[in-house]
Amino acid sequence: MEWPTTAVEAIAVQEELRGHVDLTDVGKTPRYVAGLDVAYDGDRLAAAVVVLDRDTLAEVDRAVVRGETTFPYVPGLFAFREVPALLAALEQLGTTPELLVCDGQGLAHPRRFGLACHLGVLTGIPAIGAAKTTFVGSHGELAREGGATAELVDGGEVVGAAVRTQDGVKPVYVSVGHRVSLRTAIDHVLRLAPRYRLPETTRLADRACREGLSDG
Repeated sequence: MEWPTTAVEAIAVQEELRGHVDLTDVGKTPRYVAGLDVAYDGDRLAAAVVVLDRDTLAEVDRAVVRGETTFPYVPGLFAFREVPALLAALEQLGTTPELLVCDGQGLAHPRRFGLACHLGVLTGIPAIGAAKTTFVGSHGELAREGGATAELVDGGEVVGAAVRTQDGVKPVYVSVGHRVSLRTAIDHVLRLAPRYRLPETTRLADRACREGLSDG
């Protein structure tokens, strides 16, 4: 596909593709799950995909792609800075992931089409967003215990959930990307975060892209 170069073009792409988002569970429980993240230094970037075995959380594959941004920073259109490099990294993998865990939003987006939705629709791979902060929506009181959840609501619509992965830590904000239900997305994040606030997929992808940027 031809990549947009303006905000107007990018919004049109989001409006077109969001109709393809599937909010239901598709396929079996994944064995191979991938964390995806991008690090920046000015216009330079490094995009990393790290694949883990869901049962053991052992790393089985990774790819890092370096390049430069080709789209300006516009809130709500961040995917257009990251998707090309992340797709290139996915293509370099020797192991095909069965779930993408994005450090960003999915449905919890002003146009209901964040990074996780975008990557999921373009690749056909089930995808979820696990973000450190909210972009849209609010939630009620969240219990202190690990495993506690609260619906993230925007404009009267449930767009995700605040999920406390460990006792007393700040929540992670989970939203559906594509071909995964919200309940299943929450279960994935809790399973992938046995010791720390963030899922292991996110922690390792964050480290890999930062190292890739400094190595470059």
